[in-house]
Amino acid sequence: MASQEWGYSVENGPATWVEKFPEARGARQSPVDIDTTRATSSGKAPPLVWRYSVNHPRSIVNPGYCWRVDENGYDSELRGGPLGSDVYKLEQWHCHWGAVNGEGSEHTVDGRSFSGELHLVHWNTSKYGSFAEAAGQTDGLAVLGVLLMVGSRHAELEKVVKLLPYIQHRGDKVTFSEPLNPANLLPKQTAYWTYPGSLTTPPCTESVTWILFKEPIQVSAEQLALMRKLRCGEASCGVEAMEVLHNYRPTLPLGNRELRDYGIN
Repeated sequence: MASQEWGYSVENGPATWVEKFPEARGARQSPVDIDTTRATSSGKAPPLVWRYSVNHPRSIVNPGYCWRVDENGYDSELRGGPLGSDVYKLEQWHCHWGAVNGEGSEHTVDGRSFSGELHLVHWNTSKYGSFAEAAGQTDGLAVLGVLLMVGSRHAELEKVVKLLPYIQHRGDKVTFSEPLNPANLLPKQTAYWTYPGSLTTPPCTESVTWILFKEPIQVSAEQLALMRKLRCGEASCGVEAMEVLHNYRPTLPLGNRELRDYGIN
């Protein structure tokens, strides 16, 4: 989807998405505010299990509104917890952030915003034959959400951040020359909240089981500052291609959806 069709400006930002993407007005939209007083405890669920390939070629791309790491089809597995016995595969992971520290997460917790949010996007290989097919189904996708707070430099994320100068403009893409382990992006404490939701970018398809970790991870202020230097236009646009200073969708009503709290098993 070309970035000029939708984005985060006044002209094409989240408030306008419903005009071109009707599903964005649905009752199962994301993100939401995690109101911890509404969460029901589900502490006895089977543990969430993940396994990711480390040594395979990954690429990082600037789609015009964030940075995104594509897994290029390699083997991985996410199951358990609210996903049951279905096996989900990691397709890509990307980040949302704000113009200043202390804002930028898509989900909020009791009204509190964080400085960013990582999304690890998986698709249901047990029921569907491709990411595209799964993305249109109510149980097709599972996204691990990781909240970012400003603190110490994150070593695994630094492997991404140091390549950002090479993907400054929309459409730019490079391949990693070193191994990456997505598991190192996840917090040590695995307690999480989960609820049925949607993609937070157009077409806002209501196909996501959200799994948001309670514990944030730390990233440095310098790492966030480099993310904000990405641009949302092609290189041919020159210096007027706008910086991606904020790329998060505001929270939407939880409505009558169940928000479940999974403590540490």
